[in-house]
Parts: sequence; structure tokens; C-alpha cells
Amino acid sequence: MEQEMVLNAHNKEEYPPMHTAEHILNQTMVRIFGCQRSRNAHIERKKSKCDYQLPKPPSDGEVKEIERCVNEVIGRSLDVTYEFVDRHSVPPDVDLGKLPDDASETLRLVRIGDYDACACVGKHVGNTSEIGCFKIISHEWNPDTQTWRVRFKLVEK
Repeated sequence: MEQEMVLNAHNKEEYPPMHTAEHILNQTMVRIFGCQRSRNAHIERKKSKCDYQLPKPPSDGEVKEIERCVNEVIGRSLDVTYEFVDRHSVPPDVDLGKLPDDASETLRLVRIGDYDACACVGKHVGNTSEIGCFKIISHEWNPDTQTWRVRFKLVEK
């Protein structure tokens, strides 16, 4: 008899292209700045925002580089795949820093080609070619909390 997978309930219906772009943005921030994935995100169809803990705000050149890198990854037409693993057998390349304490024993890992891997129960596109063009529309720095907030949207290529 096949065992049924039990995953945490999900309380939001994401727009798959934007949600997948968020994953790519998170990995891009990790690679460029060595920071953690966003600590707070609000992902919507028209525009989205993510907050990152950084010691200083990115320069204008770094903001352009973030946008360029995200679009380069999107342009690679990477497949988005899923695998199910026991939470105690997660591969070392997967960051579980945002995993809730009450997460199920079985986790769904989302892989975007060889670029990103994280535990997630949300909806994603099947290939990055379905995302469109990533555009940073604004950003701001809070020196008191050392938080950089970036707002972005997706536009037609």
C-alpha cells in the first residue's frame, strides 16, 4: 500500500511566476551578499516586495546587478522540479532557516535547475521561461533595523 504524503496546509494562493521569481531573487541575494533569504515577503501578481537583513544598502550598481542576475537565471529556461524528503534527511544545499516549527515530517523541496533549492509548499511555474522579465521598481533602506526592502514586478519580455 502506498503511503500518503502529509504536508503543512498552505494558506495562500500564489501567482506561480511571481512566486518562482521570488525564489530566484532570494538565491541571488544569498550569492551576491551572503545574506539569508528574505525574512519577510509579500508576493502578489502585480507587484511584490521582500525584506533582507544587510549591513548596508546595495549601491545603485548592485541593484542593477541583482536585476540582471535574476533575469539571466530566468533566461536560462531552467526546469522547476519537486522532491519529497524526510525533514531529517534534507540535502545540505537546502536552507531550512524559514521552516516553521510545526512543519510536517515530510518536506517538499523545490529546485530551480541547479540554481536554487528550498522547502516550499507554494505554487511555481514548470520552467523559468514562463516567468517574464523581472524588474525592480523601488527599494529603500531602514538603517535602524538594517533592512533593505525591494519592490519588484514582472513584465512581458
